[in-house]
Amino acid sequence: MLKQVKKLLWWLLAGTSGGLSRGKIIDVISKKPMNANEIADELHLDYKTVRHHLDVLRKNNLITTMGSGYGKMYFPSEILEDNMKYFYEIWDEIGKNKKKDENNEVKK
Repeated sequence: MLKQVKKLLWWLLAGTSGGLSRGKIIDVISKKPMNANEIADELHLDYKTVRHHLDVLRKNNLITTMGSGYGKMYFPSEILEDNMKYFYEIWDEIGKNKKKDENNEVKK
């Protein structure tokens, strides 16, 4: 039986649009806490897009914040930290599928 957190990660990363961006955000903030602007710069994503994904992750208790305004820093939540093995398991599988999709498009 899948743990609830694993189900949530599958849904947020693979079952909804924007999952790849959310996965990239989780990946970078698990290595180094950042503010939204730093995340946008690091991932070459639009700032408003990053803010949207941060809100989705926060509402689902996967990330937490410290500070306020421009300096608000984003961190993995305790729930996510305790279940990072599930994140990387799903992230590895999604990444492999994305590479397959890109290779198929190149061959067409």
